[in-house]
Amino acid sequence: MELLVLLLYGLALLLLFIYNCGQLSLIFIYLRSEKKRRQAALRHEPGPVDELPRVTVQLPIYNELYVVERLLDAVGQLQYPQHKLDIQLLDDSTDETVAVVAQKVAELTTRGFDVQQIRRTDRTGFKAGALAHGLATAKGEFIAIFDADFVPDPAFLLKTIPHFRDPQVGIVQTRWEHLNEEFSLMTQLQAFGLNAHFTVEQSGRDAAGLLANFNGTGGVWRRQAIVDAGGWQSDTLTEDLDLSYRAQLKGWKFVYREDIGSPAELPVAMNALKSQQYRWMKGAAECARKLIGRVLRSPDLSIRIKLHALFHLFSSATFILVLVLSVLSVPLLYIRSQHPEWENVFFIIGLFQVSLLILITFYGIPFWLLKPTSRAKFFWYFPMYSSLMMGLSLHNTIAVIEGYLGRKTPFVRTPKFNVRNATDGWKANKYLNRQLSWLTLAEGALTIYFLTGLALGIYTDDFRMFFLHIMLVTGFGMVFLYSLSQARQGSEPGQA
Repeated sequence: MELLVLLLYGLALLLLFIYNCGQLSLIFIYLRSEKKRRQAALRHEPGPVDELPRVTVQLPIYNELYVVERLLDAVGQLQYPQHKLDIQLLDDSTDETVAVVAQKVAELTTRGFDVQQIRRTDRTGFKAGALAHGLATAKGEFIAIFDADFVPDPAFLLKTIPHFRDPQVGIVQTRWEHLNEEFSLMTQLQAFGLNAHFTVEQSGRDAAGLLANFNGTGGVWRRQAIVDAGGWQSDTLTEDLDLSYRAQLKGWKFVYREDIGSPAELPVAMNALKSQQYRWMKGAAECARKLIGRVLRSPDLSIRIKLHALFHLFSSATFILVLVLSVLSVPLLYIRSQHPEWENVFFIIGLFQVSLLILITFYGIPFWLLKPTSRAKFFWYFPMYSSLMMGLSLHNTIAVIEGYLGRKTPFVRTPKFNVRNATDGWKANKYLNRQLSWLTLAEGALTIYFLTGLALGIYTDDFRMFFLHIMLVTGFGMVFLYSLSQARQGSEPGQA
């Protein structure tokens, strides 16, 4: 049994190190491509107004009472010729949102906008189904998509549409910004992680010509690319990643503009963050199962592109590895104390801790660039973000395994709150899931489990995993307490 624990721990550590080597290559690509990215932005300035193509703006919404007016107000400020713009409210709502949307649509119509509130009889295919349904009547050659919690830059279309002068460009994605980053520690940590994805990962993949992903919102599609790739499909929870890969496998180019920001709202409640993470992690696993064979068999992709696609599609599996490493770290302390003759083995295993340096660089670069006046805070945010992701590893591991096994579950959207500052209230949000699940209790049990790891380290006088166990206690404790607090608020009068 002791050898099995050692073998599993070493294997998980090795696989995580290999994945991080892929991230390291993206870091190098990103650092070398600064000049190329800057030149790309300068080359794609908007041309004469009469040469601009027709664009359809699709806004898929479902029960977005708190944010839909903000979204429509922002879309109404888009700087684009009205006669070349139509707006589709793909409204699957079942509550008061329907009336709010109808009123805003009437206001935009009186201002001269071509805007429709498109209703379906059912939510077949969820978001993917709504986008496909709207595409059938869309008038634009290009399709811009914004989720309900986004507030697009007025110049968004003028900055992105020029890229489509290249007839091979099928997708243009922009960088997410954060409307409520300073709301709480949890939103600050989410922004910390997302900034690394939208800086190093997306820019690196774009600069190197690797397969990349549309992020579901804050981007523009060439309509023909959608059709050519087989259209929106709802057999995965991440229809955006799925269609992105299918389009690129058909030869369409992906463009990422790091310099164009698309502000959006971050989840402020733990259960909202969990639902978002569940959808992203399970959807990525479903896409890996669906697409990896096509990628590896494609004669048009180099070995380098296929290897990076492998890392990309299976990135959510890292949560399985993190959970395995975390759980096995406690018995590993005991094994170390009982087998001092295995110290050389433990030394070799310790060499793979270089992954930590890769992660520090990966998250440090965007923080250094985006937060030049707060760089010292990195040494607070990095361990806290790492702790949060460790704390979500059980939840995300279940989602990933379900995705690999092909277990189907409904599309559960992330509740929106329309909050920016810590003084803004959200506890009366009627869309929030306030149930206390068995998973929350398991996260509480793991908090206690890792506390025993701290105690065991003190007892055996082995402090090599002490800081790791502090992070695990912090992460699982944070997730447990936030979830428990939210459930208790839901049981109080007036909070349901």
